[in-house]
Amino acid sequence: MKGSLIILSFFVAGLLGGLSNIFPDWLLNDDLTTYALYFLMIVVGISIGSDANAFSVLRKMNIRVLLVPLVVIIGSLAGAALVAIFLSDITIQQAMAVGAGFGYYSLSSIFISKLSGDELGVVALLSNIFREIFTLLLMPLLVRYFGKLAGIASGGATSMDTTLPVIVKFSGKEYGVIAIFSGIILTILVPVLVTFILEI
Repeated sequence: MKGSLIILSFFVAGLLGGLSNIFPDWLLNDDLTTYALYFLMIVVGISIGSDANAFSVLRKMNIRVLLVPLVVIIGSLAGAALVAIFLSDITIQQAMAVGAGFGYYSLSSIFISKLSGDELGVVALLSNIFREIFTLLLMPLLVRYFGKLAGIASGGATSMDTTLPVIVKFSGKEYGVIAIFSGIILTILVPVLVTFILEI
């Protein structure tokens, strides 16, 4: 929770700074965002590649575990498409791209900003931050009323890191392994699905 609030406060600080024009021009260069994206992709790759434990989990998993990230993908995209029906300013395609962030606000918002503009990028950032905060705050209720996999589904890509401690606490250690696997798959698929959805 604390980490999410810190990230949200940095976003608000940047937003207010941008509105008041206090940042130098070089910081507003579009190329800087592109380089930040490249750096972020390297860091994500290092993070996944260096987690030997996460890859050892895959060898021990039953094939049914593949259904967890698959259901998260289907549910997230279907839910986003359903919400878009009630929103006049966002198309179903755009809403599904936002949903394809799976809680990975930093990466998905940068991709969406580059492909579809800053406005939708901000929507992606906020909705995915709220997804993580929602998961952290409501995990006990999710597990109690929807089952032990509900927290993993709600956490999306964050189930491998920021929401993992609460998943393990309320669902059990055995579900931590599934959470890591699901989170890795979703993290890898975020740039692929966001780009695919916005370019079709």
